[in-house]
Amino acid sequence: MPASHSDTFESLMGLLYRAHPWHGVTLHPQTPEYLIAYIEIVPSDTVKYELDKATGILRVDRPQRYSNVCPSLYGLLPQTLCGDHLAHLTRERTGRSGIVGDGDPLDICVLTEKDVPHGDILMTVTPLGGFRLLDRHEADDKIIAVLKDDAVYGSCQSIEDLPSSILERLKHYFLTYKQDPDNDEHVCEIADTYGREEAHEVIRCCRQDYQDVFGNVKEKLAAKVNQK
Repeated sequence: MPASHSDTFESLMGLLYRAHPWHGVTLHPQTPEYLIAYIEIVPSDTVKYELDKATGILRVDRPQRYSNVCPSLYGLLPQTLCGDHLAHLTRERTGRSGIVGDGDPLDICVLTEKDVPHGDILMTVTPLGGFRLLDRHEADDKIIAVLKDDAVYGSCQSIEDLPSSILERLKHYFLTYKQDPDNDEHVCEIADTYGREEAHEVIRCCRQDYQDVFGNVKEKLAAKVNQK
């Protein structure tokens, strides 16, 4: 079957331009069992990098002022958004009112035995669970995943298969990474640690939130091309 005009356009765009990590990358044909994760920072980074949502380029968010560094690969899930559906799920699960989505892509932590030297990369991962993190009144979930086929973590099937010490290190990081040592106020709270099925539900909610706000970006581009 010959390629459609939109397929040809998409292929040419891929040759000419780099895809935006948030909008131009699809999650995975077998989502939510497998995901494509975009990695922003690695444990050896002494600077916290964050995707600039307007340009798709990594920018320096802030230097790591203190010794608290992320103990895993850390990034985001393309074409997801922490919006109204995630906020509704969080209110249901926690019994709290007034919670909203933080308006960012869904975050992900990836465990692997490999030493990955830098971020700004894509990798295929398997989600095992997550943290229902609240940043004051905002839902800011963190999906916990492992690198697909990893020699050490690849056989894990659920969050319970992970070493408890690893989960405790991740919890400590997220509970303290925004905290000023001169201020005892706790900005972030982990309301719940959940397993694989709930992680799938969180991912589905965030995919729907993305669709509600942005729609299908590739279909919109193809439609504009077909109009010409």
